[in-house]
Amino acid sequence: MSSLTTLARPYAKAAFELALADDALAAWDDMLALAGAMVSEQAMVSLIDNPDVGKAQVLEILTDAAGDAFDDRFRGLLAVVADNRRLPLLPQVGALYRGLREEAENRLSVRVVSAVPLDEGQSQRLKEALARRFEREIQLENEIDPEVIGGAVVYAGSKVIDGSLRGRLARLTASLAN
Repeated sequence: MSSLTTLARPYAKAAFELALADDALAAWDDMLALAGAMVSEQAMVSLIDNPDVGKAQVLEILTDAAGDAFDDRFRGLLAVVADNRRLPLLPQVGALYRGLREEAENRLSVRVVSAVPLDEGQSQRLKEALARRFEREIQLENEIDPEVIGGAVVYAGSKVIDGSLRGRLARLTASLAN
């Protein structure tokens, strides 16, 4: 996984620089998400992996299928990615790009995993606390996992805050074992 990230990073940075120059961060995010989804489809994976299909043909099929969703500069980036045989990296490129965009816009996407859905008050208090801690605007996504038992696990960028009952029990078990 880390090697894929290493390979995808230069393309994500290039996409970010192009989007920033065009003042089109959101549009490029959408284009990268679409392209990433397209190259992840099994039919497209088979086409990309087919040695009888040239990279120019794959690129043409990809851009034709997208219609007007891709602008000319994005098509240019796709051409470079295709020339380097890196189209399968587009989902990782998109994820890295979103991170660069969030940083530039002083935002942070946070995933909260809890046993039950958070109510509006809990969500708001959590967003405010995380905004103070990370000094960014927080976009909160709540995921339900009954195995958490109680509390929540917060995934904020590269940070994980485990306030779940399951996590506390695991820590207690580990400390008793020592």
